[in-house]
Amino acid sequence: MKIESSVPEPARFAAAYPLAIAPRPRHLCAMPGADHILTYADDLSGGGVERAQLRLARGWLAAGRRVTLVIGDPTGPLAAELPDGLEVVPGTARTLPGLVRRTAPDIVFCPGNHYTGIAAWIRLRLGRACPPIVAKMSNAPDRGDHGRLLHAAHRVWLARHGRFLDHLVAMTPATAVQAAAVTRMPGRVSVIPNPPALAAPGVTLPVLPSRFILGVGRLEPQKRWDRLLAAVAALADRDIALVILGEGACRGALTAQATALGLAARVHLPGHVADPLPAMARAQVVALTSDFEGVPGVLREALSVGTPVIATDSSHAIAEIVDTPARGTIVARDDGPALVAALDAWLTSGTPRPAPVPQPGSDSAQRYLALFDTLVNPRPSRPRGQTGAQARS
Repeated sequence: MKIESSVPEPARFAAAYPLAIAPRPRHLCAMPGADHILTYADDLSGGGVERAQLRLARGWLAAGRRVTLVIGDPTGPLAAELPDGLEVVPGTARTLPGLVRRTAPDIVFCPGNHYTGIAAWIRLRLGRACPPIVAKMSNAPDRGDHGRLLHAAHRVWLARHGRFLDHLVAMTPATAVQAAAVTRMPGRVSVIPNPPALAAPGVTLPVLPSRFILGVGRLEPQKRWDRLLAAVAALADRDIALVILGEGACRGALTAQATALGLAARVHLPGHVADPLPAMARAQVVALTSDFEGVPGVLREALSVGTPVIATDSSHAIAEIVDTPARGTIVARDDGPALVAALDAWLTSGTPRPAPVPQPGSDSAQRYLALFDTLVNPRPSRPRGQTGAQARS
């Protein structure tokens, strides 16, 4: 069963927000711009937000820009992906305003929703001396793990984002429409996809079963891998294995659930893998059963190697990626029978795999730079650092 998105058609986005589609760059060095970009993160534990952040940083460095990464813990699986030339500075949310004042970047890049509170703190502390702040909408504004009161409080928080952010980037037209509405930032939202995942030569894969369903993502409550385990226990195919590539706090709970369901021999949790594309290419299907997502790169990566996907309706962007039944199936988050039926259908012998779909975003780093340069260049009507004004992309 496919759940249709209620968000306006992507083609309507450009008409609704004519200045909001980030331009493809021309003559990036024609005017003074964002020569020094500062960004920040908690750690390098392997999340998709930080992985995309490092890909963007690599592209900005390749374009001749200076990039500083302020990070709480520089260790973790993604440490191997730190690009050459990146300035890594230890720091926390508390120390970030001082670091921004001292290093004087031209622009601050907030890599995801999880980090916008820090952006607000930087703006509060620095006021008019704060450089422009650009944030990326990495997760759906409506989180599936919020109750009614927390949902209402989160909506109030999102509505304040225009006071401390100069610009917001969404990764698809549908999520941009939603982001512009909830943050009250129409005209200050651009559409730029994440840079694509690339094959990493020399990465060793764990030993994989001959036939398996694949999940890729952190072992955290948001991902709801417990749904996938429960579905595997009910499949018609009693031999198919489940492999989940990732690490996190839910490992113990998932191991216990697999044992309780009699799946201990069929469920494999090999941990984080630097390059999951080869595993995706070998999988029968890639599944994502999250409560909420932004624009999940795992779906695009799976489709790029011709593997079908099954996903919960955890984001408006899901229907933009899985845009035809030939590529996969979208199910309601709490519809266990529908998840089982979708898995059974894709595991049926003879079901054709989708044709590979190229990942978007090959020029995303350059499009960010074009946006940054526009924000940094002098704007007579808007003193630098002032909040609440309109910024063009």
